Amino acid sequence: MRLLKNTKWGRFALLFAGLFASVATSGCAPFAGFQTTVGGQTLPSPVYLKDDVLFIPKGEEDLIPNQRRALREYRAGREHLDNE
Repeated sequence: MRLLKNTKWGRFALLFAGLFASVATSGCAPFAGFQTTVGGQTLPSPVYLKDDVLFIPKGEEDLIPNQRRALREYRAGREHLDNE
């Protein structure tokens, strides 16, 4: 390595290799697709729209039955408070 630093072409080769490595590394960064965490929230990778679903929660697909049940519970609670 000492021989490369002392010659004109050796310094040029080291400079070129360093520049090439930095450009290659920074050029690949946007395509890496890593997830990141910001404030405790996991942000998706750039390919999340093309990725398959890994988790499907249990329960009904339609939210209307859940909303109706919540409304019935709310009304029952109000009637209970009105009767007291």
